[in-house]
Amino acid sequence: MAGSTSVVVAALFANGAIAILKFLGFLATGSPSMLSETYHSISDTGNQVFLLIGIRDSKRGETQSHPFGHGKSQFFYSFLVSVMLFGIAGWESAKHGYDALMHPAHGGGGEALVLAGFEIEPVWVNVAILLGAIAFESYAFLKAHAELRRQIEEYEWTGLVEAFRQTSDVTTLTAFTEDTVALTGAVLALVGIGLTEFTGNEMFDAAAALLIGILLMGFAIALAWENKRLLIGESVPVDEEQALRDIVKNDPRVVHVDHFRASYVGPEKLLVALDVSFDPELDTEELDDHITEIESELRAADDRVHFVYIEPEL
Repeated sequence: MAGSTSVVVAALFANGAIAILKFLGFLATGSPSMLSETYHSISDTGNQVFLLIGIRDSKRGETQSHPFGHGKSQFFYSFLVSVMLFGIAGWESAKHGYDALMHPAHGGGGEALVLAGFEIEPVWVNVAILLGAIAFESYAFLKAHAELRRQIEEYEWTGLVEAFRQTSDVTTLTAFTEDTVALTGAVLALVGIGLTEFTGNEMFDAAAALLIGILLMGFAIALAWENKRLLIGESVPVDEEQALRDIVKNDPRVVHVDHFRASYVGPEKLLVALDVSFDPELDTEELDDHITEIESELRAADDRVHFVYIEPEL
């Protein structure tokens, strides 16, 4: 959880500063791709606020109305981020880029700026801002990537693709996705602005804005889908379930594991419920002690196991 919080806080400050700079760049040049990038960074800043709310809310303990805690709050707020903010920013960016393609502006990107007695073409303001954005986003990206890499090593996933599909830490996943899209978007904007300056054809800048919007909406759909699986109570992957099942199955006092269910009730927090047939010769006290021992073994084998309920079948 601490890793997720630090990732989100780093992204919050970076995106807030970048959003202001990009908007100033748009005002100076009227660049469509810079406006798209402004929408993008504003949405990213809002995203981090929602994710921090989700982290705070998920720390609330178990209550009568929420017997397994509030861990799924992170799933909800991450889903909200993907649908409302990513989707809205993507739609606005794509719409602005499309309008710029269909109705190209004429007359260039504004008058030269005078700073410390030197005239600076507005396009170089955008270039400087985007290069700064790439530097800030690279820092946030590396921080999120390091946290995902830690999870990959801990749970022995094959790589980022499997981590994207299997992780329950949707906060880090969302931050990592945002940073990836932000870096790609900044590069697209830089290329679009550069080609427009080099060729004099403003269609390149408009096309970059459209591509940024499409990129945002594409990742919005992907993130929403990943959060959906956790919101509706997806089970753990088959191999991880089998490893937990084998711990119970290989116990000498267990005759058969009748039913096994494991589902996420929060980021890296599992609920495990089992129906187990035990040796009929066990008396009540021995059975209770043995169930407690199995529960401890399951928690020791996987630190994500928080709740264990074993129903004995004699």
